[in-house]
Amino acid sequence: MSSPLPVADTQPPDAVLSRVFGFPAFRPGQAEIVEAVIAGQDTLAIMPTGGGKSLCFQLPALCREGLTVVISPLIALMRDQVRALQELGVAAGALTSGNTEAETDAVYQALSRNELKLLYIAPERLASGGTIDMLRRARCGLIAVDEAHCVSQWGHDFRPDYLRLGDLRRTLNVPLAAFTATADAETRAEIIKRLFDGGAPKIFLRGFDRPNIRLNFAVKNKPRDQILAYARAQKGQSGIVYCGTRARTESLAQGLRDAGHNARAYHGGMEAHARRMVEDLFQREDDLIVVATVAFGMGVDKPDIRWVAHADLPKSIEAYYQEIGRAGRDGAPADTLTLFGPDDIRLRRSQIDESPAPLERKQADHARLNALLGLADATGCRRQVLLSYFGDASEPCGNCDLCAIPAKLFNATTPVRKALSAILRTGENFGAGHLIDILLGNSTPKVVQRGHDALPTFAAGKDLSRAKWQVVFRQMMGRDLVRPDPERHGALRMTETARPILRGEAEIHLREDTVTGAQDRPAVKSLVSDEDAPLLSALKAKRRALAEEARVPAYVIFTDRTLIEMAETRPANMDEMARISGVGATKLDRYGAGFLEIITGATPAPQHPQRRKLAGREAGDLYDALFILARDLERGPDGTDKLLTLSPATLRAIATAQPRTEAELARIKGMDPARVARFGPALLEKLAT
Repeated sequence: MSSPLPVADTQPPDAVLSRVFGFPAFRPGQAEIVEAVIAGQDTLAIMPTGGGKSLCFQLPALCREGLTVVISPLIALMRDQVRALQELGVAAGALTSGNTEAETDAVYQALSRNELKLLYIAPERLASGGTIDMLRRARCGLIAVDEAHCVSQWGHDFRPDYLRLGDLRRTLNVPLAAFTATADAETRAEIIKRLFDGGAPKIFLRGFDRPNIRLNFAVKNKPRDQILAYARAQKGQSGIVYCGTRARTESLAQGLRDAGHNARAYHGGMEAHARRMVEDLFQREDDLIVVATVAFGMGVDKPDIRWVAHADLPKSIEAYYQEIGRAGRDGAPADTLTLFGPDDIRLRRSQIDESPAPLERKQADHARLNALLGLADATGCRRQVLLSYFGDASEPCGNCDLCAIPAKLFNATTPVRKALSAILRTGENFGAGHLIDILLGNSTPKVVQRGHDALPTFAAGKDLSRAKWQVVFRQMMGRDLVRPDPERHGALRMTETARPILRGEAEIHLREDTVTGAQDRPAVKSLVSDEDAPLLSALKAKRRALAEEARVPAYVIFTDRTLIEMAETRPANMDEMARISGVGATKLDRYGAGFLEIITGATPAPQHPQRRKLAGREAGDLYDALFILARDLERGPDGTDKLLTLSPATLRAIATAQPRTEAELARIKGMDPARVARFGPALLEKLAT
């Protein structure tokens, strides 16, 4: 006889959301996805990083019978999510190569007893023949695939073992829910083909906006000093600095340490144990800055990263979006800064041209880089430019550098026409460097040898410096007026978009401030007001002490967003504490009183566990009123009858069920005929008011 399936939570999803996860409501778009996954529909959800993807498979796992297996790409990611779930009182485990023998034994024992609701495994484990048999025996009822874009062979995070997931779905014959934050139309089609056999999963394409993240760009001007100044403004907060090379991560991390910051380098050339140490420190320490290459990527599951800086330009707009998306995943304010310059662009162009990808892929990659340059040199709200790339519309956001300080523009129609003329008169066979020599009138051997010193455009652009011409060409690429041709070693070719300008039918305005380098950056916003800042610091200190004692990352106790809400609303009792977002029943029981004492300065009055289960709910106030009523009637209306009491569990059941008749009241456990006779009329009268 087989053992019973892991039990399903029978409460409605929104009740599970509140009780277990401590959230008063779903974020936009979550409820529909949760409903589809609970119903057993094959699902593909594209949601912004920090939009709550994990909850869209964790909550359904609790509401469905059986085990949910979660395919996740990195050990650190799995371990952190499992620790966070266990802190919420959820039966979750992971089988990874980083487990101790005791941890692995405990997971297998829980599986044999059908106690686990969620099991995290890496895709590489599917190569083992015994894994599928294990999942069958464990009564797997749902497959959840995190970071589903890893199935794309031309993506930036391709994982070959993700290709086995379609076979796993067919073999187990269970629904599959796939989640990712970065999937354009091409990648979505590839996911559907490989995970769903080209079938028709229910697709949820949620908006890409992360309104809590502030977007800032700046042209490189002593970039080391720019990064140090930026980190100084964010002092004491967790951040990531992305660099283009391993050597730069080491030197910049040392520079940050010399300036008094807690900083570590991270790159693929480090020993595995050294990388794991940095990952562990980053999870546990509130103020660590990791200076990293993109090797520090998908494994980052820290919701309270407050800022991300790019010391070098990312390789594409998708990479940029995913990397800045690691900031502010808790929904609290976060800041970003991206530096860019001509050397970055040359490096990224050469990486594309020298890759083994087919021509059409190279062309697409150049277009993606152009889109990022368009964002860097945007003339209006950056969020509008970013979201339009992903097909989303947006009003001006008020949370980017260009909304705070509008760009200074100049009429660039004449210089752009000169540049386009030079491109066409040289047969679209040359890159920006040679074209600028022509425009400046430089008689280089290459110019003279090809007779380009005889062109009408020779020396036509002497009114601008080389640096300014480089910026004009960069902005022309960002506006998709010209594109590099991979077949011609990056030679610039004019697009149809440029023809009206060339013919004098349209004007174009470009950024003057990125030409001159004169850019002002708005000040970094504080997380809370000056009045609330001391309390937030005290709450963080309490969180840090608890995290160190439990040997878990600080955000597993409470996220920054939860602490910010505590500091701003200052709950006065356990009921008000329970209404703070992120304070579920288990965390309220473990930590509520301790944090309340920090806020109020006094130890809260003790509550019976049955009353604490109703904290923050309307039934809690009702319990208090019924408790007083029942106490006054323990010896009858006159105080002379035999002692009868109502237990706290019975009072909680009455406050929750709110019976309206004596018959309904009598069905509640603990309400025998004597108690119905003694307390019934008064209880029903109170419940009716």
